Amino acid sequence: MTQQPVTRRRAAGMSPEQRREMIVKAAIPLIAEYGAAVTTSKIARAAGIGEATIFRVFADKEELLDACMAEAMRHDHAVRELMSIPVDLPLPDRLAEAADALEAHLDRMGAVAGSLHASGHRRRDTPAGEQGRGMGREESMAAIRGAVAELLEPDRDALRLPADQVAALFLGLLFTRPRPEEETRLTTQQLADVFLHGALSRTEGDR
Repeated sequence: MTQQPVTRRRAAGMSPEQRREMIVKAAIPLIAEYGAAVTTSKIARAAGIGEATIFRVFADKEELLDACMAEAMRHDHAVRELMSIPVDLPLPDRLAEAADALEAHLDRMGAVAGSLHASGHRRRDTPAGEQGRGMGREESMAAIRGAVAELLEPDRDALRLPADQVAALFLGLLFTRPRPEEETRLTTQQLADVFLHGALSRTEGDR
């Protein structure tokens, strides 16, 4: 009996957009560490691909760096983290987790942007394929504010102002607090507590 040859099916390959996203994801931590001095060979090793693959989806290294900058600046990572916070947590815990998520987002942006700037990279026009994906600063802040407002919704009856206004006040306090190395900096839990209850100690009548 003649044995039929085994036909092997190739796994579906990535689309160019999927490959771009995979390369950018691998490159961002390296850019935060090395800035524009990072080599495409190092990025390729981190992504588990050949270096030539990078240049099938990016015209040059500068376009890759620009795409990484655009990705780091996107707000939707922070919004997803905010939306994942359980709304059945006590409100102070929800706000503390929101502050942690937003700080991580700001740290990521700052690490990439600061490293590229310090190493002399200046962003060119929006990279090919990035048009329409980004949002302006006002739109990004509105999306983040909306996500924080949703975290406040379960307690809306206890709020003195509409949830959107309370969210804006909370973000203003969070984004203007002292730097990590300063002694006056509050933890995110302390920040949430002071925001919700004020700076005054509770009197016996308030307890």
